[in-house]
Amino acid sequence: MATPKFSKPTLNFHLDVKQRVSDYFRDSNITRSGSKPLYLKAGIMVVSFILVYVHLVFFTPHWAIALMECLLLGALTAFIGFNVMHDGAHGSFSDRPWVNRLAGLSINFLGANVFMWKTKHNVVHHSFTNVEGVDDDLNARPFLRLSPSQKKFKIHQFQHYYFIFTYSLLYLYWVFFTDYKKYVTKKVGMVPIQKMKLSDHISFWGFKAIHLVLFVAIPVFMLGWTQWLIGFFVYSLFAGVLLTLVFQLAHSLEETAFPLPSPETNSMEDEWMIHQIRTTANFATGYKLLTWFLGGLNYQVEHHLFPKISHVHYPAISKILRQVCAEYNIPYLEHPKLRWAFRSHVRHLKVLGRA
Repeated sequence: MATPKFSKPTLNFHLDVKQRVSDYFRDSNITRSGSKPLYLKAGIMVVSFILVYVHLVFFTPHWAIALMECLLLGALTAFIGFNVMHDGAHGSFSDRPWVNRLAGLSINFLGANVFMWKTKHNVVHHSFTNVEGVDDDLNARPFLRLSPSQKKFKIHQFQHYYFIFTYSLLYLYWVFFTDYKKYVTKKVGMVPIQKMKLSDHISFWGFKAIHLVLFVAIPVFMLGWTQWLIGFFVYSLFAGVLLTLVFQLAHSLEETAFPLPSPETNSMEDEWMIHQIRTTANFATGYKLLTWFLGGLNYQVEHHLFPKISHVHYPAISKILRQVCAEYNIPYLEHPKLRWAFRSHVRHLKVLGRA
């Protein structure tokens, strides 16, 4: 099965958006990459993660405090992923390629693999957002039905009750199964991954070994099997919930579209940029503290249109994009509050489970 093709642009919309965003950076005399506040934030999060890890493993406090630190460690894992790895892997963290590579490698220390992630996220998800059979982010079968074109099972009628539990398993599933599956099959879903060089193979297995030492061997040695198992599950499950919800609240909603290619031509109805706008939504962009922690991923529309621009610029780009969308009468999807996006996601699951 070949990947779908997008229609050629018939409007000047994409040209206007790109031109006005380009004018913004030129007139403001700023780069598209991150800035000193981003580097400071990254440093705070990484150092905080190391300090919590060291205190938890080597100076283990009372069990109640230890469980809170496990939750904090899970949150920091997600925040480093949102703020450091995400921009780094997209090449927008810094204007220096080696800094971007270093930022992207942060995911390797946390158990996943940036090489595999780039294919899954940068190539597949950003190209074919919400296209069933291609976008691997829609694949939660058989536990969840996230798209109207997916097969429905009886269990799905209850999915709006148990979805949080399923999301909590993402981090464990990602680190201990899907990375290896991609490595062996050399595919992300139906899309082949780029041929791996020797250095990529060494990096894959080397960092997987480092992760096992840091998060399994050392904690088991210091704490014992039972305490490690409880702590590791609390840490991993909380990280999984945060990582999954942020992306689901941007794509799996009542308002977002789930278009399919034409069976005859294997082409999508919309041009790529409009496809991204129809399949993506923002949430709670008025909350600066939330934006700070989420690495601007609540500005998901801006991120999908300009993934190579650092998230620190999304609020400014959002104003430009809203104006152009209004001029071309193209709906700009957004939930002003986090709880509204969450409710829309739950209703989406409920409808798909009972349809």
